[in-house]
Amino acid sequence: MYKYDEIDQAIVNERVAQYRDQTRRYLAGELSDEEFRPLRLQNGLYIQRHAPMLRIAIPYGTLASYQLRKLAEITRRYDRGYGHFSTRQNLQLNWPRLEDTPDILAELATVQMHAIQTSGNCIRNITTDQFAGIAPDEIIDPRAVAEIMRQWSTFHPEFALLPRKFKIAVSGSQQDRALVQAHDIGLEFFYDADHKMAIKVWVGGGLGRTPILGTVINEQLEWQHVLTYCEAIIRVYNLHGRRDNSYKARIKILVKALGIDEFRRQVDAEWANLKDGPNTITEAELERVAHHFTRMPYDTLPAHDASFDAAIASNPAFAAWVKRCVHAHREPGYRAVTLSLKPYGVAPGDATTEQMQVVADLADRYSFNELRVSHEQNLILTDVRLSDLYALWETARAHGLATPNIGLLTDIICCPGGDFCSLANAKSIPIAEAIQRQFDNLDYLHDIGDLELNISGCMNACGHHHIGHIGILGVDKDGSEWYQVTIGGKQGSDASLGTVIGPAFSADEMPGVVQRLIDVYIAQRSDEERFIDTVRRIGVAPFKEYVYADKAGKKEAAHV
Repeated sequence: MYKYDEIDQAIVNERVAQYRDQTRRYLAGELSDEEFRPLRLQNGLYIQRHAPMLRIAIPYGTLASYQLRKLAEITRRYDRGYGHFSTRQNLQLNWPRLEDTPDILAELATVQMHAIQTSGNCIRNITTDQFAGIAPDEIIDPRAVAEIMRQWSTFHPEFALLPRKFKIAVSGSQQDRALVQAHDIGLEFFYDADHKMAIKVWVGGGLGRTPILGTVINEQLEWQHVLTYCEAIIRVYNLHGRRDNSYKARIKILVKALGIDEFRRQVDAEWANLKDGPNTITEAELERVAHHFTRMPYDTLPAHDASFDAAIASNPAFAAWVKRCVHAHREPGYRAVTLSLKPYGVAPGDATTEQMQVVADLADRYSFNELRVSHEQNLILTDVRLSDLYALWETARAHGLATPNIGLLTDIICCPGGDFCSLANAKSIPIAEAIQRQFDNLDYLHDIGDLELNISGCMNACGHHHIGHIGILGVDKDGSEWYQVTIGGKQGSDASLGTVIGPAFSADEMPGVVQRLIDVYIAQRSDEERFIDTVRRIGVAPFKEYVYADKAGKKEAAHV
């Protein structure tokens, strides 16, 4: 992973000192709330429902084990003994004291971490595939370019006050695991006909109040020009984006209003002033940064391991975990492992201080001191020997990190919702927990098969509900919490947005609603057909009819 040079470290240290003085002046009454607000937001500090929330950047979802240990130490010392991994591959602290936040940022700086640009109307944390660098279907490892873009976008003076927040995702695999179509800019890396690295550029995607999948603005961009081309896109957005209406301020609204052809014309006109300029990436610069992402020191191993095969054959619990949580690797004899942060009774994405320390130890012992965070809110060890998987599983299982539900219904993506977020219309975590209780039989979950269920507490869609096979959105109805349901959403290269099935449901109804959706799927599916495939084949109507028939029947019975 990338290591700071002297310039990187000096920038972060100077920002900590600056923010410490700003916080001191605010607490002394020298700065008003209005004056302090943009300063704290530039450093990832929100004021939530009950306490401040600090969002810590994890660039492209990659962590060193010593960094995770520092995060664990911070959660123990400054929070309530846990942290929340978000869908942006960041870590959020839900209970820090405002007066402690400068010390937290100073602690982060000692391990090359910060909270810069995790909030505000700027370019946010750049995200990518959690299996970048090791996935068998990877065409190009995008992490070096992601790091160059991180350096380019950090403190970019022109883009510090955009009309709205701006999100970029990069992917270099055949199967998109970074949601490039659901971002303001999505970058899809591939080799052109001459076997040169090129980029398909998507623009104008995003979820939230107006969910839109992005449109291709450039089919084949030469990689050297990715910074200048993105700069041209953001300049056009910065010039024309709606600052008078926060609901219409995202670039997706501008692209839709202008149309992709006119937007492309304006971007190309702006790009003519930037192309081949100082921000053109040179071969030397790409090589310098890519050196930090070179091949790990893998051993030459056979493709199979007798002890692993024996453990699979003799231990059904281990076999179930391997089936859901262990993933193919491009190197023979190695696998990637997802450590589930979705055990029953725990808010999805939460990890305790102890669990973080355990994962750091596992990364040291089994995965070259490195781990990843996925946008599905789980942790990944990318480079584990087949022969080490059983020992790793035993340790992970002992610490609540081995629930074999990755890709299943209870591997729920969920925002903090109304329990924490001041923007939320409804609670998310209790809904996730109720659904987990409804589907607490692992055999039944495995029979249901691959199914993505996403929950958001408001229209900002931090839980990505629009692209869940089943999506749940908390809404406010006459001061009460209700939940709207969509089906048919999907992430990946064939991404789609879900369709609302009908009127909202109360919180108590939600486990039963999900159960009835599953009942329709099981009755209608063909062999080996996933939930999303069945929805796409038969449409929404059969699901809607069955769910609301039950609801109507209850109403009729109540009037008898």
